[in-house]
Amino acid sequence: MAKQITTARDGFATRLGVLAATLGSAVGLGNIWKFPALTGQNGGASFLLVYVLATLLVGLPVMISEIMLGRRARANAVGTFRQLAPKGQPWHLVGFSGVVAAFLIMGFYTDVAGWVFAYIFKAMSGEIATTDPAVAAKAFEALVGNPVQSLLWQWGVLVLISVIIIAGVAQGIERTTKVLMPVLLLLLVAVCARSLTLPKAAEGLAFLFTPDFSKITPGVILMALGLAFFKLSIGMGTMTTYGSYFRNDQDIPLTATRVMLCDLTISILAGMAVFPAVFNFGFEPSAGPSLLFMTIPAVFTSLPGGQVFMIIFFCLTAIAATGAMLSLLEVPVAWLAESFGMPRKRATILTSVTLAIIGLPATLSMSTMANVKIFGMTVFDLYDFLSSNVLLPVGGIFICLFAGWVWGAANVKTELSNRGQLLNGPIIAAFLTVVRWVSPVLVLLVLLKGLKVF
Repeated sequence: MAKQITTARDGFATRLGVLAATLGSAVGLGNIWKFPALTGQNGGASFLLVYVLATLLVGLPVMISEIMLGRRARANAVGTFRQLAPKGQPWHLVGFSGVVAAFLIMGFYTDVAGWVFAYIFKAMSGEIATTDPAVAAKAFEALVGNPVQSLLWQWGVLVLISVIIIAGVAQGIERTTKVLMPVLLLLLVAVCARSLTLPKAAEGLAFLFTPDFSKITPGVILMALGLAFFKLSIGMGTMTTYGSYFRNDQDIPLTATRVMLCDLTISILAGMAVFPAVFNFGFEPSAGPSLLFMTIPAVFTSLPGGQVFMIIFFCLTAIAATGAMLSLLEVPVAWLAESFGMPRKRATILTSVTLAIIGLPATLSMSTMANVKIFGMTVFDLYDFLSSNVLLPVGGIFICLFAGWVWGAANVKTELSNRGQLLNGPIIAAFLTVVRWVSPVLVLLVLLKGLKVF
């Protein structure tokens, strides 16, 4: 059965396609929205410095582990652990947690992505062209508070992503991300260039690049660890699934490092696009999530020709969201197709319809279901909490333990080899040390913080 799956499976056709698709998975709303917001809330450059270290100690090792396991098994997130785990040990539950996490994340992520796509048209029409954040807030509330409009945008996003997924790995995901990632970078550079011409751009850059070490607190460290984990799309089965489509001659550590560096570059560029403009017009860099939908319209409207750059900004944000959603949807689609022998088209349609149903209460939690609370949270917040604070870190911990201890050093050395040449022994030893001891402990801290243990 495993042999039939291997020979029939689709996969990435080119090395560039592997990089583009993996980067598309890592880059998402977290880069354009969450990173600037959390950086603004947690001291700017100090947070950035800790975030870079967290990425090296948590994000990169877990990403390499996921891709490595996926490529060896040539299977979906659940099938990977079924194949590689010792008989009788329930490691496949780690894969199932990834599938569940992908469903929950898509349940609310498509909602936010729908807002982003809607804002492209709002920016074009001039509806959000205001220098008053309060007016921008009313425009946002009018969108999320309208159940019909919100659902239509969410379902429209699902249809778009489903069409790409149905086309396949090479012809759908790879072809799309090879176009979208360069366009994203070009648009982001254009917005940065405009933002850096502002009179007070230096203040924004100083905030982003001049660290104040007194602001590095345990809370900031834990926040940076959590962001490094969430933003690289690890712990949710996406990198395991994408890893199963990797070419045999692909250098996994090199590719993962390139993805990490590109992802970090895009985050920094987003900060360079946002903070100079925010400081120039006297807005708060610590505005949080409202930065994207309330502060940004006011900031760009204040610029000469700002409407054009506002449209560009929301286009690049939509592109970032699209790449992430492709990888998230691929996780359950690959599982259904391979575990139950479904044609890819049927698996995609079934998954998308299920997501439309799961996402409905999350979308309506901003309007008609706003008073429905579960454990004191709206459905939207509950999905976010369960996925980001529970399933992702739990999955990350067990992925590290499996790769470092159960699968073992011999398999790691073999799979991280490229074209028959083993990596340098000390590099493998350092990787195993981090995966076995450092990453699981740091991710455990993220889990405990998410559960409000401290």
